[in-house]
Amino acid sequence: MNRIRSSVSVYFFAVTMLLAGAQAQSTASGGAGPASLDSVLTQMDTAAARFRSAEADFKADNYQKVVNETDTQTGKIYFRRSGKGELQMASRFQPPDDKYVTYTDGKVRVYQPKIDQVNEYDAGKNRSEIESFMLLGFGGRGHDLEQQFEVKLAGNEDVNGTPTTKLELVPKAPKVKNMFDRILIWVDPSRAISLKQQFFEPSGDYRITSYSNIKVNSKISDDVFKLHTTGHTKTVKGS
Repeated sequence: MNRIRSSVSVYFFAVTMLLAGAQAQSTASGGAGPASLDSVLTQMDTAAARFRSAEADFKADNYQKVVNETDTQTGKIYFRRSGKGELQMASRFQPPDDKYVTYTDGKVRVYQPKIDQVNEYDAGKNRSEIESFMLLGFGGRGHDLEQQFEVKLAGNEDVNGTPTTKLELVPKAPKVKNMFDRILIWVDPSRAISLKQQFFEPSGDYRITSYSNIKVNSKISDDVFKLHTTGHTKTVKGS
């Protein structure tokens, strides 16, 4: 799980994966209670039932406390549910990162053209956890969050002019909590998508990801979820 998380930076990933340039203007929620939280999660449930696909541009800022530095990644990300309901993801990181990440058939594949190598990881028993992180971004059911996280309302904010509900998620599983103390998502419950996410690690490192130019339920070519390797590409399978 740790290797998969570091390879795809979650978010995808999370992990993962998921947009620091967005400036959020806070409008305090005024202490909404459990009924308000339930209303938000129910709205997400309704929107998730209609969700088929999404694509967006992303910008991710990764802060490392030990060196007090931030590096930025940009690119494009795609999510889709296949006809059988299988979750698929693809992401293209722009140079200088220049890599492709796909998640299909329960496997994460990371292709680095510069070294012409694919690193492949089988999600295996971690599949449900990996997919739960992916669905923090697009198409996740609201009440499903409560299976993996302690969920709290953290206010209402506008992100790039779009009203969002800010949710604080604290992982329930110890091995996930060892990776992330907590997660903040700025979600548009009417579309079941988050416009901004922040993952906090126990080390003090964090990742802020923002999405723009979002298209929901548009047709995405099958080709997007395939890696375009060469005849000399080396595949390395991880455990």
